[in-house]
Amino acid sequence: MNLIKKLFQQTAIYGLATVLPRMLNVILVPLYTDVMPPGAYGKVIVIFSYFAIFNVFLAYGMETAFFRFYKESEHRKRVVTTSLISIMGSTFLFLIVGALFSDSLAHLSRVPREYMGYFLGILVLDALVIIPFAWLRAAEKPMRYALVKILNVVVNLGLNIFFLLALPKLAQMAPDGFWASMYLPDFEISYILLSNLIASGMTLLLMIRVYLRRPYVFDVVIWKRMIKYAMPVMVAGIAFTINEVLDKILLEMLLPADMASAEVGKYGACIKLAVFMTLFTTAFRMGIEPFFFSHSNTAHPQRAYAQITNYFVVLGSIILLAVVVFADVLKVLFVRDEAYWEAMPVVPVILLAAFFLGIYHNLSVWYKVTDRTRFGAYISMIGAVLTIVINVSLIQYFGYVASAVATLVAYGSMMLLSFYFGRMYYPIPYNFRKIIFYLAISIGFSILSFYIFDRSLYAGIPLLVLFLGMVYKLERDNLKKIFVPGHKA
Repeated sequence: MNLIKKLFQQTAIYGLATVLPRMLNVILVPLYTDVMPPGAYGKVIVIFSYFAIFNVFLAYGMETAFFRFYKESEHRKRVVTTSLISIMGSTFLFLIVGALFSDSLAHLSRVPREYMGYFLGILVLDALVIIPFAWLRAAEKPMRYALVKILNVVVNLGLNIFFLLALPKLAQMAPDGFWASMYLPDFEISYILLSNLIASGMTLLLMIRVYLRRPYVFDVVIWKRMIKYAMPVMVAGIAFTINEVLDKILLEMLLPADMASAEVGKYGACIKLAVFMTLFTTAFRMGIEPFFFSHSNTAHPQRAYAQITNYFVVLGSIILLAVVVFADVLKVLFVRDEAYWEAMPVVPVILLAAFFLGIYHNLSVWYKVTDRTRFGAYISMIGAVLTIVINVSLIQYFGYVASAVATLVAYGSMMLLSFYFGRMYYPIPYNFRKIIFYLAISIGFSILSFYIFDRSLYAGIPLLVLFLGMVYKLERDNLKKIFVPGHKA
């Protein structure tokens, strides 16, 4: 249990570092929807969807490969420098090719040509900090990791507020002054990208000593082994990204041009409420990924993995029901413009999909610690195919509802497939009765609260209190061992 407690402590720190960048997207929703019409906000969502896709290619699985080889290699310094050289080489090659063929890249990515400079700059800067951040996690330096991530959020948020709110007012107050010379009307999307570019540049400066503090050695043998391990991870990452962002791109492509961007804006704004589940699952994954590798050779690691999944399902079930119950409260706080609320009915669907994805990440330990990462690629590709087929087939009839259902079907299928193959290659003694019990009750109460009782707090809050009481009664002793300071583990 001591190992589990340590995992949750690190997950809490990584969670803070992960929550804030993702919360930035939610915090900025009221700002963006105030200064931009739905169509313009939809364009921002599509641009950032392409960021996600290109980020996977530029990382090409090296982050996970770094964890795998850093923990087990006798030559850790060589693993670090080899990884750094690999990422630097591929990133600068991408920059050169992107600059030379920027028009073709703009056409391919559907990112307008005027934003291509920001687009390339942000991608390059973010790629160069992949290994430094991975090193902080592998070296178990969560506080430093969190500090840099938080500073990135502070800078990005501050610049967004300055460019989109303060600068226009300052320019209006003194039309012939300094601030007026800086302000450009109808430049909101560029200001958003510029804010991200500056924040990414600052992050690289804060992490630059990881590049400067060591003599460089490029070990070809280690690199080949890492690339062999990383390629299936990259394929899985591409498939994951397709599941996460392709629906926005396909909505923009397949819906009529006069409504596409606005529909993307409504859908993208409302599903931001699912960020609470996404934050929890991402923070948990950040904590468990190094844990998987560092404890894979201990006695009976499967028992620890099973306990971790049990706790994840318990906490995730609470989050699912809580967000569903308070969805109408949250929408007023984060999506203030009523024009966007039309897409609220898909929020529980996306929440459940994010929960299934988190369970999948927990179940995926079997192929990571047994070096069968190709299965991760296969499973993710199946999910991606489902995402594409359902979206392409149904968007024209059901719009963003089809996209939400596609996400749920994809992540649910991936979860079940990982469980099926995991039992064959690396059996883990999961407590299925407990997992199914919490899932069923949480989903059932969510359906009652959101769809049957029409989001009434008078019905939702008692359901949530009842569920919390059940969790407390069944899990009281186990949860105290993790979360209560001084309690014997």
